[in-house]
Amino acid sequence: MHQDKKGRREDKLGKTYWMIVTNRENFDISKSHDFKVQGFESSQKRKSARITVDDRLLYYLSDERVFAATATVKSEPFEADEQIWTHHHEDELYPHRVETEPNVILDEASWIDALQVGPRLEYVRKWAPEDWPLAFVGPLHIIPQKDFTFFEEEFQRASKKK
Repeated sequence: MHQDKKGRREDKLGKTYWMIVTNRENFDISKSHDFKVQGFESSQKRKSARITVDDRLLYYLSDERVFAATATVKSEPFEADEQIWTHHHEDELYPHRVETEPNVILDEASWIDALQVGPRLEYVRKWAPEDWPLAFVGPLHIIPQKDFTFFEEEFQRASKKK
């Protein structure tokens, strides 16, 4: 795999699976925009520049401790300064963005409790068992395909229970 001058992958060997750590308010804002765009904080410029078309996104709501949605990236990263999401720093515009397409958006009653599934995830094995929630600190993470597939299967099951 090679990278261009911006650090993006040139030859796509497969999708990358990303976990977006957000809060309920910003999740609701993304939902009100039909999950057509996702922004990333200024501090995530280098990491978000690695996102490419067809990568997958998993939404984790840190204040609720739940997993709530998946989406697919539909554009290369771009910058924009339209105020969409909120942040404790008023000047943070989440300028690094990608266009997205929603896959499964669970109703609140079907959200998946992180305390129930978190310890079983492959991604959290880097941390001591009692410290697994530390894996979800920070706004953007690459997660194993196995974990993403687990959530997608659980989301499909939950969405059929309606």
